[in-house]
Amino acid sequence: MRYFLPVLFFCFGHSLFAQSYALSDLMATPYLSGLTAASKQSTLLFTANQQGKRNLFMIDGPDQPARQLTQFNEDDGLELTSVSISPDGEWAVFVRGGDHGANSAARPTNAASYISPQKIQLYSVNLGSGELKNLGDGDFPQFHPGSKKIVFINKSQPWIVPADGSQAAKPLFQVSGSVRGMQWNPDGKALAFTTRRGAYSFIGVYNEGQSRIQWISPSFSRDDYARWSPDGKQLAFIRQPASGGALDSLLKKKHSTWSVMVTGLDDENAKEIWKTPATLRGSVPSWQGAFNLNWPVQDRIVFLSYQDGWPHLYTIHPQTKSVQQLTKGKYVVEDISYSSDGSKIAFCANTGNTPGDNDRRHIGIVPVSGGEIRWATSGDGIETSPSFTSNDQSIAYFSNTAQRPLLPTVLKLEPNAKPALQGKELLGNFDYNKLITPKQVSFKSPDGITVYAQMFAPQNASSKSPAIIYVHGGPRRQMYLGWHNMDYYFYDYQTNQYLASLGFVVLSVNYRMGTGYGYEFQHPDNAGMNGASEYIDVLAAGKWLAKQPGVDPKAIGIYGGSYGGYLTAMALGRNSDIFKAGVDIHGVHNRKKKLNEEEYAPDFNEAARIAWESSPSKWVNGWRSPALIIHADDDQNVAFSQSLDLVNRLKTKGVPTEYLVIPDDTHHWLLFSNLVKVKTASIRFLQQQLMKK
Repeated sequence: MRYFLPVLFFCFGHSLFAQSYALSDLMATPYLSGLTAASKQSTLLFTANQQGKRNLFMIDGPDQPARQLTQFNEDDGLELTSVSISPDGEWAVFVRGGDHGANSAARPTNAASYISPQKIQLYSVNLGSGELKNLGDGDFPQFHPGSKKIVFINKSQPWIVPADGSQAAKPLFQVSGSVRGMQWNPDGKALAFTTRRGAYSFIGVYNEGQSRIQWISPSFSRDDYARWSPDGKQLAFIRQPASGGALDSLLKKKHSTWSVMVTGLDDENAKEIWKTPATLRGSVPSWQGAFNLNWPVQDRIVFLSYQDGWPHLYTIHPQTKSVQQLTKGKYVVEDISYSSDGSKIAFCANTGNTPGDNDRRHIGIVPVSGGEIRWATSGDGIETSPSFTSNDQSIAYFSNTAQRPLLPTVLKLEPNAKPALQGKELLGNFDYNKLITPKQVSFKSPDGITVYAQMFAPQNASSKSPAIIYVHGGPRRQMYLGWHNMDYYFYDYQTNQYLASLGFVVLSVNYRMGTGYGYEFQHPDNAGMNGASEYIDVLAAGKWLAKQPGVDPKAIGIYGGSYGGYLTAMALGRNSDIFKAGVDIHGVHNRKKKLNEEEYAPDFNEAARIAWESSPSKWVNGWRSPALIIHADDDQNVAFSQSLDLVNRLKTKGVPTEYLVIPDDTHHWLLFSNLVKVKTASIRFLQQQLMKK
């Protein structure tokens, strides 16, 4: 058996691979995120990760170049998040540090292995002068409506600091539990918040000048997502049952109920104005922003529900309780934002008139009062992260294609207006026309489910090609027919492109449990630890790929990260006859349950048996194909011990195994040099095993 040492680094470039560009050149593509638009001005802010150097950029008007506002010039593993602009457009605030994609609350990380501890810190920038201020330790900032102060979370409690840093930050108040979800009322004299206290949570209000917190209709529930009415006299929030009571079945699907509540500040008890239908579709939406509760205009409260089988927007009148569905159709709604007057909603959705649009995103605008949706974008591109700007006269968003990466784009909301790309100078000199346009394909799983995928076919292949199944993580994700707006999949898209340039056929599979194809697809029967039915789609993809005329059926590999790593390990353990090699990146491998003999669900033993059957570690006896196992040991999403368990089992069985261990990094490869190691090792391994090079 061969092993990669933690510090091993593979060189890459034209000398190693005979293709038209080097992996290093493609990976130099900057990843842009955090697009934020000023509501009154035409100012755009966004972050750019340029080979690990993460900085804040500003575009101050049409046709203006992107201007770098910060000078963080090392690959230091410190991400930039929570970018926002003050209501008056004078200040910006952002957070530096932590891993905000982790499953647990963000904590300081040290992916670069510095000898001193790292922090999560708040910064402000004066957008006129460019002056940068370090405001101290903190996270999740929000501007006061007056723009001069910022409230934020530090050690699970709310703090406040002047935007210009003229005074040191100080606690705003302190309560039991962990504070989250803060929102100022319109005049800035009261702050609503949630305090989580284990199995339950309360809504509280801090009133300026008062010595006590006002609690809003406390109950034996989990109350969260407090939203002020536009006049500041009422609050809407979401109420869910607190956890507790006798344990129910672990295998049976169950409805999770929730309600929209409304209360005046002087009311003793909140009123339930809407309760979700008692159906599986009506359960708590497993979706970006969850309930997406908002109160944009006085007579409309907006929320998102999956109740008709797709995640759509609804409004409810706070007095009459009449409900109206704003968006309808077989598509998803996400990236939701509001005009400054609250009258319009911009969102992106996977629908349109171009073939394959269910694997893209386009932007729609709908009146909060209801009515026809205006589809602002269309075609074979992908548009995400919309927001209104320039006094609601324009929308700003990220756009990309199969070839061109994400760039800020502005579209005036007037007839015949054309989108204006911004920041093109950031892309450098790489020739993106060399990239392949993936083709949408579909096939049927044995149980009749239609599965969509994107195929990357090598250009000018003269014989049957080796092939690779790519499995995304999540599992609540969807890969597109172009660059992705999430950083993890932005770089996986690069990897798929590069593998195709080497001569591989790559099939990126949107398996069941993923998003984009409706409730039943996202919530299938017998999935995850209850039977791993999603693996049926991965196996079907491998069999479908083996039948394609340009594919060598004896040279099919598989790779993926996180949930994709889990399914990669399942494929190698259960079907080494089809999958001849694989790269398993920080996957879950052992889902066996531990028995609590004092109290456990009535079907615990059966659930434990099925969970073990759904674990890759269970299937090592049939594992024959070579594997590369990759994991970082500060992973806050999948425990490092999951790969320890699998590696030890594979060693015992004599399975040819290589590994790459990354000390101190997380699930999201915060250090760019570590990301390069992972991608290079993965590509090299697949090439060696399937091309015999």
